[in-house]
Amino acid sequence: MKFIAGLVVGIILVPVLVYFYLTGGSAPVATTDSDMPFESFLARKAQNARIEKEMPKNVPIQPTEANYLAGAELYKQHCAVCHGLPLEPKTAIATGMYPHPPQLFQGKGVTDDEAGETYWKIFNGFRLTACRVSASR
Repeated sequence: MKFIAGLVVGIILVPVLVYFYLTGGSAPVATTDSDMPFESFLARKAQNARIEKEMPKNVPIQPTEANYLAGAELYKQHCAVCHGLPLEPKTAIATGMYPHPPQLFQGKGVTDDEAGETYWKIFNGFRLTACRVSASR
């Protein structure tokens, strides 16, 4: 009986405590705050699972020189301010954003991704960020 009572209290108490943590002004919401416990871990897991589930096996854009040049121009116009350019320092805009936009020319970037993964990221974007290239497919 004590086990059942403890289980019921745990099932009720934990969500109530989380609710008051979030609504009581204790949750980190400023761009300078650190992540909530497990926030990055869970968001990354959810993101990777969704991309793996939905990314196309064959992308509808052919890898031609014209398409690469057009993509580079679109990147310069719409993406570089946040995601950077080769051998350029991070912009003030990128420094102040949260979540921090990955600098795609430093470390692991889209060149390491499968074509379907890159396609999914560009055409779907990510919630709570400015990233989304196209509203329609």
